[in-house]
Amino acid sequence: MTETRRPDYAAFVVRDRDDKKANWREIGVAFNHKDGKGLDILLDATPVSGRLVLREIEDKTD
Repeated sequence: MTETRRPDYAAFVVRDRDDKKANWREIGVAFNHKDGKGLDILLDATPVSGRLVLREIEDKTD
């Protein structure tokens, strides 16, 4: 059986708008390398403008 790893980060493209409220759109995920010296980033879309931001995925508690 193959073990499925949970992503460590969510990838977002962030576009600043004129009204000062940024628009965040999730476009992928990232996984830490086992040696802790890099990341694999898997994108569902390629940003052509804005910032690419990686944020840690926090456990959701209900």
